[in-house]
Amino acid sequence: MEFREYGKNNDETIMLLHGGGLSWWNYRNVAEQLRQDYHVILPVLDGHAGSDREFTSIEDNAAEIISFVDHELGGSVLLLGGLSLGAQIVLETLSQKNDICRYAIVESASVIPSKLTNALIAPTFGSSYGLIKNMAFAKLQFRSLHMKPDLFEEYYRDTCQITKADMIAFLKANTAYKAKQEFQSCQADVRFVVGGKEQNTMLRSARLLHAMLPNSTLEIKDGLYHGEYSINHPEQYAAELWDMLRKTRQE
Repeated sequence: MEFREYGKNNDETIMLLHGGGLSWWNYRNVAEQLRQDYHVILPVLDGHAGSDREFTSIEDNAAEIISFVDHELGGSVLLLGGLSLGAQIVLETLSQKNDICRYAIVESASVIPSKLTNALIAPTFGSSYGLIKNMAFAKLQFRSLHMKPDLFEEYYRDTCQITKADMIAFLKANTAYKAKQEFQSCQADVRFVVGGKEQNTMLRSARLLHAMLPNSTLEIKDGLYHGEYSINHPEQYAAELWDMLRKTRQE
């Protein structure tokens, strides 16, 4: 797993995991907001553009995160966050090591598996994968993701670098993931965030996760689609992190 770092000389570390099909730039503007006071680490998930290995599983990515934190950061970070696939890896990381962070922000994590969608991924992408390099198709796909226009070049460049095998692998993992019972022993202060215009399955997932951790916080962002919060509103996202971490800085 590869890592991009900001504010490396700062003592307290925040780690943010990008969504499936994206890359570290998912959180670049958030990192720019926080780098003066925090060491911000943006991993490149396995199987994505710039990564150093193929995608195998959500569980393996979580184990890699834990290994990095154990060997490079003394076993814990201040905050761990993620979007979509990255959020699922955050959940899995907290399930495998319940004290890895003091705070966590989980944006749009699906934990209700879809057998039908999962079964259709391989045949669908097997026949349409070649279209990802078609500029017209890429622009249409990009618009459906509701990301701000200035990210298109990076989105197109990095999507074209993802192999068919990796894309199928992480999409199948994404649609099959179910929260582990071990997650309930998580020691972090967790905030779940989901867009009000997301699919019903995503809203149900957020409520299910909140119920698994009664002391957690659930925030439904009215008017936002999947992934819009951290990608399109980095200033607001960073401000929310500041609010979560304020208690720590006052201690």
